[in-house]
Amino acid sequence: MAAVYVTGTGIVTGLGYGKRVTMEALRKHQSAVCEIKYLDTIHHELPVSEVPFSNDEMMHILGINDNIPMTRTALMGRLALKEAMEEAGLDPQKQKTALVSGTTVGGMDKSEKYYHDFLSNDIKNMYISTHDCGTCTEMIAGQYNGFYMMTTLSTACSSAANAILIGKELIETGRVDVAIAGGSECITKFHLNGFNTLMILDKNNCRPFDKSRTGLNLGEGAAYLVLESEESVKRRNVKPLCLLSGVANHCDAFHQTASSPDGEGPYLAMTDALKDAMLSPGDIDYINAHGTGTIHNDLSEGIAIMRVFGEKIPPTASIKAFIGHTTSAAGSIEGVISILSLIENYLPVNLNFKEKIDELSFTPWHDDTMTHRPLRHVMSNSFGFGGNDTSCIFSKLKEEQ
Repeated sequence: MAAVYVTGTGIVTGLGYGKRVTMEALRKHQSAVCEIKYLDTIHHELPVSEVPFSNDEMMHILGINDNIPMTRTALMGRLALKEAMEEAGLDPQKQKTALVSGTTVGGMDKSEKYYHDFLSNDIKNMYISTHDCGTCTEMIAGQYNGFYMMTTLSTACSSAANAILIGKELIETGRVDVAIAGGSECITKFHLNGFNTLMILDKNNCRPFDKSRTGLNLGEGAAYLVLESEESVKRRNVKPLCLLSGVANHCDAFHQTASSPDGEGPYLAMTDALKDAMLSPGDIDYINAHGTGTIHNDLSEGIAIMRVFGEKIPPTASIKAFIGHTTSAAGSIEGVISILSLIENYLPVNLNFKEKIDELSFTPWHDDTMTHRPLRHVMSNSFGFGGNDTSCIFSKLKEEQ
């Protein structure tokens, strides 16, 4: 298959806006998980990681008129898209460019807020059309003209990772020269209450891959990767950040929400991502694990990692104790962080770890004194409800390895 390069990235999470802010917080072990500030809910006992801007503040940063209806998911998406396109120096009108975006809640935040208005008056009717996930993608793209195509994915917590997969395939098959892939997701009462009903939210800061783990903390944010063909890179005379060397998706369909006990879906996703990248398990230098902090997910993923890597498991960590579980945006947010780790030879640690899970042969990467080492290939895992599991592999350019 033809090479697919990453030429730009953009990110916004509870840690702040932009790659520099993100890496500084990771290095300082600063978690963004804290009490709810922006979401209108009674459940302040549930810590979350919210993007540290109100909707009005994001409108101001982006220069959007107050009269234009915008959802929180779309605003965060625009911030991330802006940073990615600026780093890539990209004008979508000058080459065939696709926007592939993942989300599940879409404009649910406004639908929740104005639902009773929709029923009783016409004051907020402009927000009815912003509910749809596809409309969210159009709103994110709204400040740019010239996208050759746009499409939206909704596969729960693997949505943004699957957007990356689709973007790679669009380039490999020659349908587009450039694919901007990722996702955006805000916290809503809909999924805060939903996850709470499933009894998988922790009332304290989450502890991925720890024996005492009891659940996850929700997060929000957005991230996009500019993926580009070799021909487009040469034509535009840009220097790639890295290669998107492999990506694969599998759905084991074990249960609507629970992870498979033997990790079959994660195992197949990781194995086929390695095949796609033409790499062996021993080539992976760091795994950015899905690691939600729930009882079943961490065990399932851990068993799958043991099945793939055997006795030589590379440093493995979840960053969800930093930013919460950003659900549909997790794949691209953690993909961008994986790329930053790769470029800077930095291994983010697994915060809040204290005690090893009995059934696993490894402990997550938590050594503060060993956070720098040469990295060639980084794997990023994103696993969704229904067993929809995706693994991405990012690799340094050959001349830099």
